[in-house]
Amino acid sequence: MTERTDRREPLPAAQQRVRFVELADRSMTALLAGDLPAAGVTAGVGLSEYFVTDRAKWLWRMRLGQMAADPAGARWMVRFAVVGADGSVVGHCGFHGPPDAAGMVEIGYSVAPEFRRRGYARAMLVELLRRAAAEPAVETVRATISPDNAASLATIAGFGFAEVGEQWDDEDGLEIIFEVPAGPSASAAD
Repeated sequence: MTERTDRREPLPAAQQRVRFVELADRSMTALLAGDLPAAGVTAGVGLSEYFVTDRAKWLWRMRLGQMAADPAGARWMVRFAVVGADGSVVGHCGFHGPPDAAGMVEIGYSVAPEFRRRGYARAMLVELLRRAAAEPAVETVRATISPDNAASLATIAGFGFAEVGEQWDDEDGLEIIFEVPAGPSASAAD
């Protein structure tokens, strides 16, 4: 174990707390148009080109449709994941929607390439699990992951997720379905 000196060094990424900035429909509309400055101003954060890739635009389009169909569900949708004093936007995360009739929510997270392998996906997962545990309507948290996505499989390891099946997703192909009961034990892995 190394001794900490008086000079302050930044915390390793995995120890930084992720805060969420809700992504309003105005921001997503600007991102769909490729207008990073307008999206950043609306959200109050600076954004990189990662947020206007074809894959990101697919997500913004889908979430805008969901929000139009169910405005009350918007609070469950996408948020930017922001860390550090400089407000670096390292990715986005959220739920695929509000809890279903059985109390299940599905999580999603994505880290911008320049911030990967620093523990941010795990930090986002911790915050999503904490949020789910704090919501009385949530009984189960689901994650669906491609069997080839070693990084995401490693991210959920240690959080009590159990494999419960598989599904075919038109966008992502084969996915393994994992679930964990919502509650303190799900968010306790560190």
